[in-house]
Amino acid sequence: MVSVPQLPVPVFRVRNPEYAAEVRRVFDKAPFVRELGIALLDFEPGHCNTQLPLEDRHLQQDGYVHAGVQATLADHTAGTAAATLLNAEQLILTAEFKINLLRAAKGDSLFCRAGVLKPGAQLIVAESEVFCVADGQTDLVAKATVTLAVVDKSRI
Repeated sequence: MVSVPQLPVPVFRVRNPEYAAEVRRVFDKAPFVRELGIALLDFEPGHCNTQLPLEDRHLQQDGYVHAGVQATLADHTAGTAAATLLNAEQLILTAEFKINLLRAAKGDSLFCRAGVLKPGAQLIVAESEVFCVADGQTDLVAKATVTLAVVDKSRI
């Protein structure tokens, strides 16, 4: 039997002691995210967890969760994970993302967990996993890789 080494849990450098306030701002000031009903569950440097209770407005024509809803959840959760690593003079903007929709999502809620894979001075790469909760069962339904641009507030 092959022994698989334990992977270290990444420890990220916090550059803004008030990062929690920035995370709250990212959620409280995003009208589209509020409109969808995405809720911030918890976060720590480099990580974020969110949830979306599903309603009819989140579904496509055949009753499954719309791909755009899943993509928004994955993107915003990854962006929030990245925002925990910024200094107070920076903000984060999505530069690119790719999402794999692994199976049709139909259920009571979506849960998303995101973590930073590579923090950088100009670009941060994060990964999101979206799970659908239905009848007490949780299934991975989507996985996204998100590249985020670090932008100085004074430059926009």
